Amino acid sequence: MTLLLAFCDYLGNAVKDLVSAPRPCSPPVRRVTATEDEKENAMEYGLPSSHALNTVCLMGYMLHYVLTYGPCDGFMIATGLSLAFMLVTLIGIARVYLGMHSLTDVIAGISFGIVILAFWLVVHDHVDAFVVSGQNVTFFWASLSLVMCFAYPRPEFPTPSFEFHTAFNGVAFGIVYGVQQTYTRFHGPEAPLILSHQLPLLAYAGRVLVGIPTILAVKSCSKALSKWLLPVMCSTLGIPTVSSCYVPALKPSDIGGGSGNKDEAKQAGGYLQRVFSLFPQKAYDVDTGIRFVQYAGLAWSVVDLVPVIFTHLNL
Repeated sequence: MTLLLAFCDYLGNAVKDLVSAPRPCSPPVRRVTATEDEKENAMEYGLPSSHALNTVCLMGYMLHYVLTYGPCDGFMIATGLSLAFMLVTLIGIARVYLGMHSLTDVIAGISFGIVILAFWLVVHDHVDAFVVSGQNVTFFWASLSLVMCFAYPRPEFPTPSFEFHTAFNGVAFGIVYGVQQTYTRFHGPEAPLILSHQLPLLAYAGRVLVGIPTILAVKSCSKALSKWLLPVMCSTLGIPTVSSCYVPALKPSDIGGGSGNKDEAKQAGGYLQRVFSLFPQKAYDVDTGIRFVQYAGLAWSVVDLVPVIFTHLNL
């Protein structure tokens, strides 16, 4: 499901920035944004609606999972389809009511979601088998993540869509790397179920109290480490970089330097800098790498580090 949502996030945001269709004009439309996150989301383009797209894929995949592995009769199918249809409809109405999308955006999001869900239901077993028992999984997924960071359209005006995609891209890589390493130990069919005799309520509460702070600590440490390490690595390799927010010293307004600095960079960069000079982009935003690493670290800790800690604490 995490990989499906990462796929949805990439395709939905890529189409948004490729089409660059604006949200409904405000005014005359009154846009309701109660939090800073919602205000940031409002800076994205409108078509398709990511909420509608993701809801279709999430509910459709959950319904598929329940009907495949649980009791499946006419009543269950009718109930599941009704709940999924109701939630998708309510999400679509809410996006229009809040002034975040037009009806066309919502219909496009639902349509994209149906197509992506249909495709995923065909390939998800193959993806699952590859992640669990394939060869060179980590190398392949790292390469795919890198390609997805570069194979992304440049919008007419800057939006946070690429930042959201980078974060989810990191989560997908962290999940794949962690599960591939620890599937047989922690994530197989014999894994204990919540509130079963193997994992009673007290043990589950202990997992929450230990696991959540650990995950947040790993995310914070990953961010701090990458903020220090990535600029140093790029500088050593001669890769030109800027930073939009994470590294103040690399903000575009602070980067100028004399010809001496440029000569030193050329000497240090050597072959790699000549390679990067062939690309049209003059400098690369190091924040992309920092964001990817911190969310990859977060996801890896969920499926690898935290289960190991639970084992040592008998949780």
